[in-house]
Amino acid sequence: SGTGKTATFCSGVLQQLDYALLQCQALVLAPTRELAQQIEKVMRALGDYQGVKVHACVGGTSVREDQRILQAGVHVVVGTPGRVFDMLRRQSLRPDCIKMFVLDEADEMLSRGFKDQIYDIFQLLPPKIQVGVFSATMPPEALEITRKFMSKPVRILVKRDELTLEGIKQFYVNVEKEDWKLETLCDLYETLAITQSVIFVNTRRKVDWLTDKVRSRDHTVSATHGDMDQNTRDIIMREFRSGSSRVLITTDLLARGIDVQQVSLVINFDLPTQPENYLHRIGRSGRFGRKGVAINFVTLDDQRMLFDIQKFYNVVVEELPSNVADLL
Repeated sequence: SGTGKTATFCSGVLQQLDYALLQCQALVLAPTRELAQQIEKVMRALGDYQGVKVHACVGGTSVREDQRILQAGVHVVVGTPGRVFDMLRRQSLRPDCIKMFVLDEADEMLSRGFKDQIYDIFQLLPPKIQVGVFSATMPPEALEITRKFMSKPVRILVKRDELTLEGIKQFYVNVEKEDWKLETLCDLYETLAITQSVIFVNTRRKVDWLTDKVRSRDHTVSATHGDMDQNTRDIIMREFRSGSSRVLITTDLLARGIDVQQVSLVINFDLPTQPENYLHRIGRSGRFGRKGVAINFVTLDDQRMLFDIQKFYNVVVEELPSNVADLL
C-alpha cells in the first residue's frame, strides 16, 4: 500500500545478519508467490552491497532446485507457508541458525487459511527468535497470532486515515445495472490505453469473462488470476511491467505487494467486498508519490459499499468528470 512495510522489515533483517555465516538466519512468510518474489527482490536490492544471499521458496517451482539452492547456503528465505513447511520437513531448510521470523500481510495469510501451517512452522524454529508481524489491517485473529508467537510485543499502529493514499484522485461512475459496466469500460478504453491501467474484478471466473468480452471488441488486454499456472502468471506480469501490455484485468491476488511503478489508473469494475482491500487496490496507482486515478463502477446495489469505503477511509469519492484523460 506504499507505506513502506516491506522496506522496513527488509532493512531490519539485513542489519541483523552475520554475512560470514552462510546459513538461513531469517525466514519471511508471505501469502502469495508474487508477494514472496517481490520481497525477495527488495531484500536483494537493499542488501546488494553486503552480498546477501536470498531465496524465494514458493509453490509452482522445482522442489529439487529449491533443495539445491538451500543446500548451497543462503542468508534469508522468503516463501509461502506450504513450500517453506515442506522444505523444513524434508530438512532441506535447516532452522538451527534462524533468529528472525517475519509474517508479512498476516491478515491475508489468515484469510487464506494458513494459520495451522504457520503454527507448524513456528514449532520447528529455535525458541529464542525475534518475530515481526506486518499487516495493513489488524483483525482479532492477527492479534491472536501475535499473542501466541510473541512475548511483550512492541505494537506500532498507523492511524487509519494516514493510510489514505494522498495524490490519488478517486471517482465513481454510476452504472445502475451490472450489465452496463462493460459498455462503460469500453467507452473508457482509449483513456486506459494512454497509460498503464489495472482493472479489478471479484472472481477468477469474471476475469476470464471480462477478458473475452473486451477482446471480442478488438481491445487489447492481458489478465492474471490464481488459477493460472505460475509460469503463465510470471510471463504476463513481466509483459505488464515492461509496458508491452498496458491494461491488466485481475483479482485481489495482485492487489497486495506487486510493484508496478508506472500504473496510474485503477478501475474497480467490481467494488471490493471488504473496505480494507480498497486501499490495496488503489494503492497500486500512487506509489512513491506518483499521481494516480481510481475509478469505481457503482451499481445501485453497490452504493452502500461505496458509502462504507468513504466512511472507513474518511474520504469523499466524487463523480467522474468528463475530462478524465487530463487527470492522468
